[in-house]
Formats: sequence, C-alpha cells, structure tokens
Amino acid sequence: MRLRLLFLTAFLVVLSGCSGSPDNSARQEGADACAIALVSHTGETKLDQEISRLQAEARTASNPSRALEQLGWRFVSKARISSDPGYYKLAEKCAECMQAKSPRKPEALLLRGHVLHNVHRFKEAEEVARELLTLIESSPAYGLLGDALMEQGRLKEAAVAYQKMVDLKPSPQGYVRAAHMRWLKGDLGGAIEIMRMAAGSSTPRDPESAAWTYARLALYELQAGNIKGAQQAVEQALSFQEHYPAALLARGRVLLAQGKPADAIEPLRRAARNNPLPEYQWALAEALHDAGRAHEARTVEAQLAQQGGATDPRTFALFLTSRGQQVETAIRLAEKELTVRSDVFTLDTLAWSLAAAGKIEEARSSMERALAEGTKDARLFYHAGVIAASAGEKQKAREWLGKASEIRQMLLPSERQKLSQHLAAL
Repeated sequence: MRLRLLFLTAFLVVLSGCSGSPDNSARQEGADACAIALVSHTGETKLDQEISRLQAEARTASNPSRALEQLGWRFVSKARISSDPGYYKLAEKCAECMQAKSPRKPEALLLRGHVLHNVHRFKEAEEVARELLTLIESSPAYGLLGDALMEQGRLKEAAVAYQKMVDLKPSPQGYVRAAHMRWLKGDLGGAIEIMRMAAGSSTPRDPESAAWTYARLALYELQAGNIKGAQQAVEQALSFQEHYPAALLARGRVLLAQGKPADAIEPLRRAARNNPLPEYQWALAEALHDAGRAHEARTVEAQLAQQGGATDPRTFALFLTSRGQQVETAIRLAEKELTVRSDVFTLDTLAWSLAAAGKIEEARSSMERALAEGTKDARLFYHAGVIAASAGEKQKAREWLGKASEIRQMLLPSERQKLSQHLAAL
C-alpha cells in the first residue's frame, strides 16, 4: 500500500508540472519515471539520508525540478560508491521526470548524458552532449562530450572538447580529464603534474570525486616508480572514502608491485567485495596465486567467469586470453566491445585475443592501431612484444618487451613472470 501511495503522489507531482503538454503518452511516461525515482530509499549513510531528503522535497515541491536534478546526481554518486548500476537507472528516471515538463531542459540533458556515459552507451552520450551544446555552451557539457569521444577512440576531438571545458571554467573535473588525456598520449610527467593539481583542489564536499582523483594519481605515481608517492595518494583517497574500491585496488596494486602478495590480499578482497568487476577479481586472484593460496584463487576466478562477460566484456576477454582459455569467446567479446568502445585498450584486447588464436596478421593490425596514440602502458607494450615475436620480428619484440620491463611494476604477477620468460627466450 505504501508503494502504491508513493506512485500516486509522484503521478500527481508530474501532472501538476505537465498540464500544458498535449501528449498524454509522454505525460504518462513522465509519471512512471517520477514514480520510479521517488520510491522510498533506505540506508544509513550521509548520502542515503540526502537521497531520502531530496525525494521528500521532490514529492511536495510545486516545482520539483531542482530537487530532482540534485537527486539524480546523488544517485550517480551512489552508483559509483556502491558499484550498483541500478542507481544509474534511477538517475536516468530523474532526468526523464524533469524532461516530462521540459523535454530540452539543459540540466536534465546533462544528467542523462552522464548516465549514458557511465553505462557505456557512448554514442548516445555524444548525441546528448551535442544537443546540450546547442542550448548552452558550458564547461560540463564539453566535459561530457569529451568523455564520450575519448571512449570511442576519437582522442583529437576529445582533446578539443576538454580544452574548451577548461577554458570556460578551470576546475578539478577539467584537470582530471586533461591529466588522463596527457597519460593516454604518453606524457606521464604532465599527467602527474596536472593530477596533483586536481587532487590538491579536492574538497570533502565531493568525497567520491576526491577519492577517485587520488586513486588515479596513485597509479600514475606507481608507474613513475614513486612508491612513496603512490602510497600517500592511496591514503589520501581512503581518507575521503574509507571503503572506496578504486583506492583499495590501488593499494593492492602497490603492494603487488613491491612483491608483497600476502599483504595485498586484504585490500584487494575488500575492493572485489565492494566492486565485483573482473578487474578487481582478477587482481585478487593474482595476489592469492602469488601468495600460494591457489584454491582460493580458483574460487575467485570461478566467480569472475560467471559474471565477467556481462559486467565487463573487455576485461573478461583479456583475462580469458591471458589464461589461455576460451580464446574464440574472447575474440567475440572484444569484437563486440569494439563496436561500442573503440579506444586504445579495446584494440589491444582484440589484438591479444587474435594472437592467442594464431591470427597474427590480424593481431598486428589491431596492435598497430592500439599503439598509434603513443600510450605508455606496460600491458600494451608486453602484448606488442609478444605479438611481434610471434610474427618473427625479434628486434621489435625486444624493443616492446624492454619498454614493458621498464615499467613492469604495473603488470600483474603472472604477467611479470611471462614477460621475463619472453625476454629470456629472445
């Protein structure tokens, strides 16, 4: 009964804002969206309480748009912290509820675009960003456009969008994007400099973004060989969000790089529990294997195999190939992912899978495209070296494997072991 009353309340709210619309079906869709977004939320954290407060405000306000907008962004934060994609759907419903009254409302378009980006519907996110920019030329709109373009592998266009974002309004959000673009183009020093600037601008008012920024900085510092700096960045991230999965993963990665797999298990287990995606489960399994706990590692890998293809096809394809399992499945997943996300790392995943299947020429072609942007990534270099060796190009293989060896701390333990074996063979 309580749920029914909430649906009726939401329905009346949206009708009050949409009475001038001639399209009854659109009004009904808006009513349904509001009903879903305003179903009572439970939870004890500060964020949960904020969501409940905004829901109550939206139910009673004569014009609920402001409360709905803020509610939508709180759902986005909840999705990131909890790793529950269902909250992205609730955020999208907030946008749809707002659009029932004003279909081209900029705030609703921005919220919806970010949801589409987070659920990997990058082409749709790009369309929303471009529509938004016809209404208002804003820093957030250019940020959304750059994000969508970057994931599609269109780095030059993304860089232009990010530059406009920073020009309009310098902010930590803009600095983070600029840093990642520098890293993708092979400028690690520039990426660290800008990411430190972003981290220094972080605020407790947005703890999730601050934690993400410091967690990313930790990996940049690790790649630069600055273990102390990486550790400090991890601690800063966890000071903003105590159980933040990306920060716990970074802590585990730093410990694995130091040759301390037993110490890495606890943070990696917590990270995988909070965010059971293949990247997290794979790192945990590696730590368990390297610590001599193979039975536990196989249990984690079985869990990864059950859901990996649905939750993160690209990483799952990479995992299968690296383990020498279901190579044709890995190729299929990578090819499908490439239709949505044609960036450096999807191209690398496809190349690695093709090489495992003995399709060396196709693998070389895909790897050349993956290397074209100049990204300095240990796994990318390692794969390029193995593929070159398989093609009989020993000199190229030595060069790429040598580059991978210079930043081998970024590889997982089994990858480091195989890298050493390939170098010895050459």
